[in-house]
Amino acid sequence: MASKVIHAFYDDDDVLMLAVKKVKAAKHHIDEVYCPFPVHGLDKAMGLAPTRIAITSFMYGCVGLAVSILMMNYIMIEDWPQDIGGKPSFSYIENMPAFVPIMFELTVFFAAHLMVITFYLRSRLWPFKEAENPDVRTTDDHFLMEIEIHDNEQELKDLLMETGAVEINVSEKNSH
Repeated sequence: MASKVIHAFYDDDDVLMLAVKKVKAAKHHIDEVYCPFPVHGLDKAMGLAPTRIAITSFMYGCVGLAVSILMMNYIMIEDWPQDIGGKPSFSYIENMPAFVPIMFELTVFFAAHLMVITFYLRSRLWPFKEAENPDVRTTDDHFLMEIEIHDNEQELKDLLMETGAVEINVSEKNSH
């Protein structure tokens, strides 16, 4: 299903931030903002919910810690116990101080790698995916604010011109 959207272009991130605040104050819903670089505070200005990806990072770190403990207990205590430097391997807890660096490394390894995978899956980014960017200029030096039109095209155009938009276009957007 196609819907009409308005694209407002800006050439400065500070002007964009003020425009987002004015559009939100006028009770319009901003579908998306495309930027050539991250703009600090834009997520709060758009009213986006905070990310929960840090929670997954903690869970992935806990999985890495558990895997490292189980792996080292099996390898160094149960399967092939070794007497290293006169220290026998009677139990895992007696040898744990020697395993702390490995536990730390696997915690970080699991958290980092699984976070990247989660980010790509959550963002729907995968190899050979076609770009969803509506205008190539937003990868260089322009910012684009996309707002869906609901029988208020002229009102939106006037508001966006007041906010300092350098260009305003109306186009059809296919919803996925």
